This record gives sequence, structure tokens and C-alpha cells, in this order.
Amino acid sequence: MSSQEIGSVALEVDASGLKCPLPILRAKKALAQIQSGDVLKVITTDTHALTDFQAFATQTGNLLLKQEEVGETLVHYLQRR
Repeated sequence: MSSQEIGSVALEVDASGLKCPLPILRAKKALAQIQSGDVLKVITTDTHALTDFQAFATQTGNLLLKQEEVGETLVHYLQRR
């Protein structure tokens, strides 16, 4: 899925340099601030974040739209349920 298909991002969280579970906790807090259907972009550098965000989306019912490597960062796009 390309960034164009994701639509506009309602909120962005930069969790670069943070280790698990902090990126997930920041994402959870940010998701509570946006409306249902809105998209959250989370930037991380922790390599475990790929699987962490997949599990988080499954557990919470939020939709993980896309994960991509951008340079040394991992970018995750979540749509709030």
C-alpha cells in the first residue's frame, strides 16, 4: 500500500531511540487522541517494533496499514478502529 492510498495522517509520533515497550505506549496514547478512521504515523528505530506493532494491531483491533523502512527508521501507519 503506498502512502497515497493511506490518506492524510492525523497525528505523527516520533519514537526514535526508544526501546520496547515505549513506542507501543506512545502509539496507544496517540490513538486515544484521534478519531475512529484517522491514521497515526509512528517513527521508530527499534528493530523489534516491526513485530511489536503487528501484535499491537491484532490485540487492539486497530488496522496496521503499512510498515516501511526509511533510512535507519521504521515507519508504521495505524488506522484507529
